[in-house]
Amino acid sequence: KIQKMEQRVCWQSPAIQQRAIDQTRLVLEDGKSAEGEFSFMVIGDSGSGYHRGHNPQRQIALQMLAHQSDCRFVLHTGDVIYLVGSREYYPKNFIEPYREFLVGGDRPDQLHYDRLTFNLPFFLVPGNHDYYDLPLPYGLALQATLPFRYLFRNQLDFDVKLYGSEQGNAYAKAFLDYLKALPAADLDRHLDTHYTAPTPTGHCLRYQPSQFTRLPNRYYTFRVNNIDFFALDSNTFNTPLPLPKTIDGQDARVALQQQRADLEKQRLDLFRQAAQLNDHDPQQAEQLDDLHAKEEQLGEMIRDIDKQLAADVTTVTDTAQLDWLQQRLIESWQTESVQGRILFFHHPPYVTEATKWEQAQTLAIRWRLRQVLDGVAAQIGDLPQGRPIVDLVLNGHAHCLEYLRTLDTGHADAYTNWIVCGGSGFSLRRQRSEGNDLIEPRGTENHLVAQSQLYIGRSGQGADKRRPYSFIRIDVKPGRPPKFVVRPAIAEWYHRNWHESTLEPFVI
Repeated sequence: KIQKMEQRVCWQSPAIQQRAIDQTRLVLEDGKSAEGEFSFMVIGDSGSGYHRGHNPQRQIALQMLAHQSDCRFVLHTGDVIYLVGSREYYPKNFIEPYREFLVGGDRPDQLHYDRLTFNLPFFLVPGNHDYYDLPLPYGLALQATLPFRYLFRNQLDFDVKLYGSEQGNAYAKAFLDYLKALPAADLDRHLDTHYTAPTPTGHCLRYQPSQFTRLPNRYYTFRVNNIDFFALDSNTFNTPLPLPKTIDGQDARVALQQQRADLEKQRLDLFRQAAQLNDHDPQQAEQLDDLHAKEEQLGEMIRDIDKQLAADVTTVTDTAQLDWLQQRLIESWQTESVQGRILFFHHPPYVTEATKWEQAQTLAIRWRLRQVLDGVAAQIGDLPQGRPIVDLVLNGHAHCLEYLRTLDTGHADAYTNWIVCGGSGFSLRRQRSEGNDLIEPRGTENHLVAQSQLYIGRSGQGADKRRPYSFIRIDVKPGRPPKFVVRPAIAEWYHRNWHESTLEPFVI
């Protein structure tokens, strides 16, 4: 992933080095005031355009339009396209739902996914589904009428075509400044046109709404009204830590292999259930939608186990990105004019959604982020004066809306605000049965490290099942530290009708 993405943006090519260009920074040139209050929206895990009888992604986009003129930009926390980031699904799963935010969006059928320009900035990070691929035989099978489609009677639409994401290539072509595609003769002219904004770390990309809206890299930083934003690609530092020898007294590898086999049996049972349902019947169509969600969840758990089983052999950590983050956070704290810091990436280190807290990837992300923040704390000394290193962390991956606050974690991520915004279009998830408290072992004892203050996800049963899809608007009030007024907006699918609501704002 790292090598492919570097090739696509011509990372540190001679032409870029000669111009002293920083490929991890952009400057937003939208003509708005550089001081005072501003607002932005957050969405995540929007990616799927296929829901039987309803389209939550489009419903959320329509609600967002009411805030378009008041907000400077939209942050997307990843998983732009389900299930495997296929370029064929960008028209249905991104262009069509968000057409009002795109130049030429009044003719969405004429827009190409790799030539998009935003009239309201979209700042995105890649999710795990934006990197997924399928083995070629499986991709071919998915296109065939027989035997795969016949087996499942066309009931489960996987939003999968032949190519998958091509190791993140579709995401890169849709949103990054894909320098690799430029003829050599045009590269110099392009850099001299779009990479001329002066910064302390070199010239960088000028992001100009309605004119040029490419991102410089898969991870990057930008500053708006004295707030520093840091966008990360967490897909390259979420590899699980090496396996212990035993889990609950059992051989660790054997225990995980058995757990994987059990999950595969559950997945096959879902396919069999789907084959008995008729998607033309509204009630059964919603059952199919639920089965689709459960199948994706089981698949995610299986992939997490596969990552654990491979960790001893293939543990690779994107140390360059983590070192970059640590250094840029230190520089941010040493810049007197900066009032606050917001971090956004896909995988949440803290979350109470039903399956995520126990996943090995969650532990890996949390452990590596703590290393970075601890390193920053050691370097900046007394500068925070009791404040957390980062004022707010925004994530996706868990299909819900959640606000958490860490307690004493024993690390520099203590007393930090965390918002998971991953319920903007794909299937929603329930909260874990253990509730709002997150417990972590420390030595020989367990410690309460975080508490959920708000959880909005799937609830209810049968005909009374509630599906509250969501996005948030955040109003940033200047100060040291800044205040964030969070305004959750809900589009709930209930009794086969939409019910829109805006929750009471809360301040963090």
